[in-house]
Amino acid sequence: MTVEFRNTGGSPARSGTVTFATHIIGALGVDWATIRTSQPLPAPIAAGSTRSETYTVCLESWRVPLGMRVETRDVSAVWE
Repeated sequence: MTVEFRNTGGSPARSGTVTFATHIIGALGVDWATIRTSQPLPAPIAAGSTRSETYTVCLESWRVPLGMRVETRDVSAVWE
């Protein structure tokens, strides 16, 4: 999954964390669980600039029973 980060602040983002909320969806569309995973931001990101990063979001196979699928629906970032 490729995510674009835009630093609209006045100073560089030197570090931080991006969190992915991956949903396990049943065959009938029921959202059974949400698994959150975190990875580091592609820092530094200069003030007023944009940077893209590609992440691989994985779940253990035992978390996704046969007939279910996964969808990463929410992405959030915390700058430091």
